[in-house]
Amino acid sequence: MKFTLSWLKEHLETSKSLSEIADAMTMAGLEIEHIDNPADRLAAFTVAHVKDAQPHPDADKLRVCTVETVDGVKQIVCGAPNARAGMTAIYAPLGAYIPGLDFALDAKPRKIRGVESHGMLCSTKELEAGEDHDGIADLTGDWAVGTPAAEALGFNDPVIDFEVTPNRPDWLGVHGIARDLAAAGVGTFKDEAIAPVKGSFPCPVTIETSWPEACPVFAGRVVRGVKNGPSPEWLQKRLKSIGLRPINTLVDITNLISHERARPLHVYDLSKIGTTIRARMGHGEKDRFEALDGREYDPQAHHCVIADDTRCLGLGGIMGGEYSGCTGTTVDVFIESAWFEPSIIRTTGRETGIVSDARYRFERGVDTASVLPGLELATRLILDLCGGEASEVYVAGEAPAEPAPIQFDPVRVSRLTGLDISYDRIANILTALGFGVDRSAPVWTVTVPSWRRDCTQGADLIEEVARIEGYDRLPATSLKRPAGRFEAPATPMQNRVRAARRAAANRGYQEAVTWSFCREDQAALFGGHGAGLKLANPISSELDVMRPSALVHLLLSLQKSLDKGLADPRFFEAGPIYLDDSPIGQRTVVSVVRAASAGRDWKGAAQPDVFDAKADALAILEAAGAPVANLQAAPEARSWWHPGRSGVLRLGPKNILAEFGEIHPGVLKTLGVEGRVLAAEVFLDAIPASKAKGLKSRPALQVSDLMAVRRDFAFLTPDSVPAGDLLRALAGADKQLVSDVALFDRYAGKGVPEGHVSLAVEVTLQPTDKTLTDADIDAVSKRIIAAAEKQGAKLRG
Repeated sequence: MKFTLSWLKEHLETSKSLSEIADAMTMAGLEIEHIDNPADRLAAFTVAHVKDAQPHPDADKLRVCTVETVDGVKQIVCGAPNARAGMTAIYAPLGAYIPGLDFALDAKPRKIRGVESHGMLCSTKELEAGEDHDGIADLTGDWAVGTPAAEALGFNDPVIDFEVTPNRPDWLGVHGIARDLAAAGVGTFKDEAIAPVKGSFPCPVTIETSWPEACPVFAGRVVRGVKNGPSPEWLQKRLKSIGLRPINTLVDITNLISHERARPLHVYDLSKIGTTIRARMGHGEKDRFEALDGREYDPQAHHCVIADDTRCLGLGGIMGGEYSGCTGTTVDVFIESAWFEPSIIRTTGRETGIVSDARYRFERGVDTASVLPGLELATRLILDLCGGEASEVYVAGEAPAEPAPIQFDPVRVSRLTGLDISYDRIANILTALGFGVDRSAPVWTVTVPSWRRDCTQGADLIEEVARIEGYDRLPATSLKRPAGRFEAPATPMQNRVRAARRAAANRGYQEAVTWSFCREDQAALFGGHGAGLKLANPISSELDVMRPSALVHLLLSLQKSLDKGLADPRFFEAGPIYLDDSPIGQRTVVSVVRAASAGRDWKGAAQPDVFDAKADALAILEAAGAPVANLQAAPEARSWWHPGRSGVLRLGPKNILAEFGEIHPGVLKTLGVEGRVLAAEVFLDAIPASKAKGLKSRPALQVSDLMAVRRDFAFLTPDSVPAGDLLRALAGADKQLVSDVALFDRYAGKGVPEGHVSLAVEVTLQPTDKTLTDADIDAVSKRIIAAAEKQGAKLRG
């Protein structure tokens, strides 16, 4: 929403400066996006007097001017045909930026055909203050040398652009902005009543509203004998200042009222419409019409149209038709002023794609009581600017009922905000905003104005009081910590997530934050969305269910990075997944993805595989506090994992802590991801809670000064026995001496029975109190062999 400072002052009597008004708007909740102040943009330019102008000795079209400026008398070479002695012009000093030409003058005098020029004399177009570019600005009036150019050109009206929140449609008019600023103490609100125009003849157009749910009230009148044409300069200047293009007087008047009073109107050429105008449902192709934007539309049955007996004239509350629009030959006009249901306007605008000032206001809720005042104001302006004779007003239907009054307890203002405000001050704020206050009882009865339907309860009124009083006056009080009680700075799960994130980052992954929603067909690739997890009102058709896995968007992000040429992208995310809508249906996971491609290296680089994904999962689990030494690996991953190249890490037969491996090629193809992808998903909720520790500090490091002993063993093991189970059994053969067990070879083939494999392991024995003897080593070796045999393995001969 844009408006000029002078426009605001027509509705607000104030002596405040621009900066003070801007500060007051910000504190009152009107978020300013930009202020365009011509006085600042043209600060370098001032009024100058041309004392003499002589022809240039070496150029017929140039003149050498002697100019009295704010910097003294200067010699300026000028090529304008109207440069002459005695004129008052606009002077640009050396180094000044010329906005209309988009360049800056040199900081030092410049020679033009051998004659030095100390500055420039400018046209209004070069200053972006007009369209005159045939010569330099020739000012009329007695302007003193050094007067700011913005003041002399009458181009010193700042334009304020601010963001309108959806609940405040009254801010879409300058009149409503002035009301709030007056309540905030900026000035006095000029709320002059709009005097009705008495009609001199009955309205020849009958109005009907056959769809009251969409258009409950429709008013109009005829003005005959108008003279349409270009609007006056003041009106054109006002519309141009806020970015609107003047069209003709009749159309410009409706645009003016729309931005001044937040009251959209429409004017029809009476000679092009029938004697009955009605608001009704659309009839599809039968109602096809060409709108003012030059496009054709087919209004549907749930769209509200304005029509006569023969044709559709436009979409009600959104845009009129080209056929019935006013032109320079229009003599008689019909003025439409109606109120349209916001939800229907919103649906129609979204489906047709039409963006208009009328739609923007009606879909947010125009003041229901502005139908007749808006019509009277338009009539008065048309009679003043175009002449003519007005008919009586014709009204069909009834405006929606006034908002219900609110029972308001003023005691709650202090209770909810902490502000110490007197009851008189509270009542004055509400009254200034247009509310009616009945203080005859301890609980006040507050009537809500028709333009503030967003206020429905006492808390809304308290918010209004706090907003006008000033949020900066809200007391700031720190919460006191209870004596003798100290809460943990983070929950165990928060600490677990933090440690897991750090571990993933240490493994070379970059953290990503993606949507907790996904598309339903994408969710189906990862087990489908659970019961109750389809969104009733999704923010996008692409995000209509809660995600069952964090891998969905990570895989899509991986492909986007590959498309952009990023080498070896690796992403992880720590966040929730959703299994169902029950209280325990949400899980916290850490998921990682990477492309399964080898890097380029002159020595050759190994291609990552399922074991790299397993190593990533184990590192994250270990950091999160999982008992990784007790985990079992099994090839039991679900359908979106590649069979034979994936697995799970579990604790016991049922508690799965992580899934890892390659993503199924079919899933990747459906998602549009190219190549092989390795991933892992760690379920942090499945990690058993660790026992409370008495001390937070680490125990002292114990290092033996005795030499470790390493022994190799080769076992024939059934192929069905996981190698991890064998390694754990060997490590438990003697927990005092066996410090490490590592698998270094796996062999299947000649010399190995069918259904078996040969696993070669290295066992490290670390003594702590004495050097091991051969007998000690033999004894430990027997225990190791016995532990292997319990797993079905035999020492290879």
